[in-house]
Amino acid sequence: MRTLLIGCLICLSLLACKVKKNVAKFVRVDPTEVNTASKNRAYELGKRILVSCNTSRFKPFNTSEATAEIIKNITPEKITKTCQKFLIKYGRFQDLKLAQVLQNRSNNSLIFRYKADYQWKHTVRELRVTVNSDGKVSAIKSANWTEDYTP
Repeated sequence: MRTLLIGCLICLSLLACKVKKNVAKFVRVDPTEVNTASKNRAYELGKRILVSCNTSRFKPFNTSEATAEIIKNITPEKITKTCQKFLIKYGRFQDLKLAQVLQNRSNNSLIFRYKADYQWKHTVRELRVTVNSDGKVSAIKSANWTEDYTP
């Protein structure tokens, strides 16, 4: 009985001392080290969406530019609805400025974080464009800008 109790205590102490590896999933990459084609694709497609708010004309993505999921989810109706909100809150879109590039170590995708310039400067908006290892846009997200990246 005593050896069983000591054995349990040893097992519990070993489990309590378990070391957890803390490996960063996202690594900051210098923009000059990034493939120019991926950088241009992220910029052009991100800008295409935001410019469509000014012009009311959206050219849909094709399969060489974006994944099937993005093509399915970004519809003219959704773009119109989002653009109406953005025009009221932020005014006309002006340009994108690349602020940060991150690499996702788990799937080797690149996350381009752009600061979006709008007519009214009261809020800094972020456009986050993810380009997968195949060079296709796999995610697009807009949010308020924060210095720290949170997926």
